[in-house]
Amino acid sequence: MAIHPQFIALGSRLLGVPEVLTLGVKPNFFDYSEYERKLILDSKIVLFPTLNYAQFLTTMGKKIFPSLETYLYADEKIKQTTLFYMLSIPHPRTKLYYHLHHHCILEDFSFPFVAKLPRCSARGKGVFKIDNEEALQAYLSLTNVAYIQEYLPHDRDLRVVLINYRPILAYWRIAKKGQFKTNLSQGGRIDFKDIPKEAVDLAGQAAIKCRFNDVGLDLICSKGKWYVIEANMKYGRKGLKLKGLDIKDILRKMLLTGELLQ
Repeated sequence: MAIHPQFIALGSRLLGVPEVLTLGVKPNFFDYSEYERKLILDSKIVLFPTLNYAQFLTTMGKKIFPSLETYLYADEKIKQTTLFYMLSIPHPRTKLYYHLHHHCILEDFSFPFVAKLPRCSARGKGVFKIDNEEALQAYLSLTNVAYIQEYLPHDRDLRVVLINYRPILAYWRIAKKGQFKTNLSQGGRIDFKDIPKEAVDLAGQAAIKCRFNDVGLDLICSKGKWYVIEANMKYGRKGLKLKGLDIKDILRKMLLTGELLQ
């Protein structure tokens, strides 16, 4: 600790980057030593502060990466949908139904439609294609808050990874034959060919509007129109690895060029 580090991180995402001192995430601010507390408070940017410290540091006016919004909307389908609508970001027709209004679902949606668990639906888990009343009742037994979305027929979606609002990588996720989920963990595969600029541009605009600066946005094209489906703050590394990209190297370059400090 004799040498003053160039950058400070709390979370472990940049562990091993020589210019970054990773202090770890401690439950109490005073669990950090006096020297560490001074480093955090004096740092021009605090990297990967976690939601807990992101809130405090943002209130203090400190620059952080990722943004507070990136943390606040992580794994929050309901909040994401409301935000997309309020910001006029194209999004499939979606409605929420609390327990007393579950009976209204079939008044608003015809089979098939998509139902998701509002939380914990990453990697395709907690996402269901509802084809009949039996499937609907099985889904409703899992949650009091029903998240119902129109089904847009597709065999692929587009994942756009953005860091500091800049598209780093875009790739198709193509569903396994007979499946509607495109997630790699559900048997989907990656294709880098013929990436539509229109969709990548929409992803960039959406990220800026939402202030999501470390995110993988998923988009679907239906009848010639692109829709933002959801934001994934845990967007996986397989696509990056297949392209020979390393997230730590990308972030390191952005730090050293000053891009993350702007």
